[in-house]
Amino acid sequence: MSLDNATQKPHDRLAAALAPEMAEVNLLIRSRMASEHAPRIPEVTAHLVEAGGKRLRPMLTLAAARLCGYSGPYHVHLAATVEFIHTATLLHDDVVDESAQRRGKPTANLLWDNKSSVLVGDYLFARSFQLMVETGSMRVLDILANASATIAEGEVLQLTAAQNLATDEAIYLQVIRGKTAALFAAACEVGGEIASAPAEQIEALRTYGDAFGISFQIVDDLLDYGGSTASIGKNVGDDFRERKLTLPVIKAVAAANEGERAFWSRVIEKGDQRDGDLEEAMALMKRHGAIEATRNDAVHWAAQAKSALEVLPAGPFREMLTELADYVVARVR
Repeated sequence: MSLDNATQKPHDRLAAALAPEMAEVNLLIRSRMASEHAPRIPEVTAHLVEAGGKRLRPMLTLAAARLCGYSGPYHVHLAATVEFIHTATLLHDDVVDESAQRRGKPTANLLWDNKSSVLVGDYLFARSFQLMVETGSMRVLDILANASATIAEGEVLQLTAAQNLATDEAIYLQVIRGKTAALFAAACEVGGEIASAPAEQIEALRTYGDAFGISFQIVDDLLDYGGSTASIGKNVGDDFRERKLTLPVIKAVAAANEGERAFWSRVIEKGDQRDGDLEEAMALMKRHGAIEATRNDAVHWAAQAKSALEVLPAGPFREMLTELADYVVARVR
């Protein structure tokens, strides 16, 4: 998901404050995605890395380190590591989901093929581990290795839960905590860890990233039923067409009568989708207040993220992280 392109949004202010370090991150990414023997690797990687993403996760790593007073070089390595992990998961996700569009552009698997996307994703995972080892911190390696395993676990859980109407909000939360929030949490946590911050501050950063990531994904799922293609970087209704049981659908299913449940079973479980079904699905969500209830959940998690920051040093970076949590949910007002 991409964030609003308008100027002077919280992520723009964060990007401006971190511009010199992000330039170093970008240089490191370009140097490490090179391959002497397989030119397709930088071709595929560059297509996604340079496709206009906001680099939010690496910026959170840099901001967390700066917030904790770090002045060494390794937060740049960790920011690049986080971006490589994220890019690898996107390459794999697009193959799994058979997606045709990412960040408003054709996906790598569409332009090349599934084999290239999977193998280049594997290469980026390997590169990410090389980068994190260079920091010399076993704790950093532990955090990011655990996050990588959790992301994969979340994706596999989603495979089994996505088209099953028995999937409830607890399972949904487990899925998004794995596939999305885990990397946000790790991105923030390693920033504090590399800065040798007090344990309480490192835990606060992890909690911020976890809650922020949950809110971020809930909003992403909500925008699929009410955002524009330009703002979400994919086609509106893609989750419905891919039969994903996201939170707005789960809430509508939970409130459904017998006839409505039969509709959800047909379009989600059986995949029998017809003209007008997306509009009917959205009408059912509205009827049962599922959209507003989903937005309230996103607001709740954004508030949890902001609350976690209270133990961290006051200053511009804490302020920007607070504003970022507010902005994520403001887009669905």
